[in-house]
Amino acid sequence: MVRRAYSVLRIETKKIMIRTISINDAEYPEILKKIHSPPKALYLNGSFKEEDDFAVAIVGSRRASRYGIEMSEKLGYDLALGGVTVVSGMARGIDSAAHRGALKANGRTIAVMGSGHGHIYPAENKELYKKIAEAGAVISEFENDVSPLPRNFPIRNRIISGLTLGIVIVEAAKNSGALITADFALEQGREVFAVPGKISSITSKGTHELIKDGAKLVQSAEDIMEELGLHEIEPAAVASERELMEEKISKKTARYVYNSLSCDERKVYKMLSDEPIYIDDVVKESGVESRLISKVLLALELKRLIKELPGKQFIRT
Repeated sequence: MVRRAYSVLRIETKKIMIRTISINDAEYPEILKKIHSPPKALYLNGSFKEEDDFAVAIVGSRRASRYGIEMSEKLGYDLALGGVTVVSGMARGIDSAAHRGALKANGRTIAVMGSGHGHIYPAENKELYKKIAEAGAVISEFENDVSPLPRNFPIRNRIISGLTLGIVIVEAAKNSGALITADFALEQGREVFAVPGKISSITSKGTHELIKDGAKLVQSAEDIMEELGLHEIEPAAVASERELMEEKISKKTARYVYNSLSCDERKVYKMLSDEPIYIDDVVKESGVESRLISKVLLALELKRLIKELPGKQFIRT
């Protein structure tokens, strides 16, 4: 008999506060009761609050690109900053980035697991699990000793979409489990959003198909909040503070870049973007001599303005 190996962290559930709430309890989310086949009970670490009525799910590929991770974390941050609860599955890649973004904004976030609380999956998310439980809730319909079996994850996806007003697919290959969540969302009458990626990206093929089929294209959290009518829940003081902070950062960055860089450094910095580019192409497009390019790139890296990726590729940071 062949046994599957899972990267799972087993924990002593007696040391953490796991509560069971049934579908008849007042704390059970009303929005979840209305989906087809809602879970009869939820095992909960954390709590539900009234503000969780305004929730958006962010899901996507476990094998996410750097672009996908950054977009997911930014969307999670901006939505949480606007008072929206961020829901995801605590998986590697896009899901974990969405939770981290919400936590950085000191917002609420809910994780729906495909295992019991006695098996944190993936194992490296032990600390993330704790932070989510403190800032919102980690929930499962599976009893504590249930392992993260593959069949559990498509089942839990209906809960991710069922808790929300809409879901955002950041990156998804053609056969990604995130597309199953999108199907559940459509069945449940939720809005479906998708983040576009590079045409050549395998992890964007699924999201591009969703956009072709009518999913709403997302470039920022504003697109999501406007479509769902959630702008009014963002406190005016929070919005004003964010705008002032972004303006200050923008001005400081501009002054730093143009006052501290040499002529060659400016040439390279200006032509780089968040899309990786090979070092040979950097030489061609920047016009900097090949004998100097390594020195220029190193100087920009030391100033934390660019980053080298595997394969001698470079991006702005």
